[in-house]
Amino acid sequence: MAKKPGSNPKGEFVMFDVVYEDGSQRSNRRVPADILGGLEKDEPARGFIIEQDREIAEKSGRAPLAIKSIARTGTKPKKAMGAR
Repeated sequence: MAKKPGSNPKGEFVMFDVVYEDGSQRSNRRVPADILGGLEKDEPARGFIIEQDREIAEKSGRAPLAIKSIARTGTKPKKAMGAR
């Protein structure tokens, strides 16, 4: 049976945009909020997404893509120092 819209608790997941080495991008990758924070901040998201990619690749019979960058969905990319 389907859930009612809005019945998921807020703050349970954090969404990330992932850019791969081949230039492709996947948006809104869900990462559990409870693994984020502390001294490592968003770094645990990389490991979680890599594991998700491995599972997806195994099911599809394709090799997983190498991740170039990960950022929270909706955040602006950081500018290089000295750029205007």
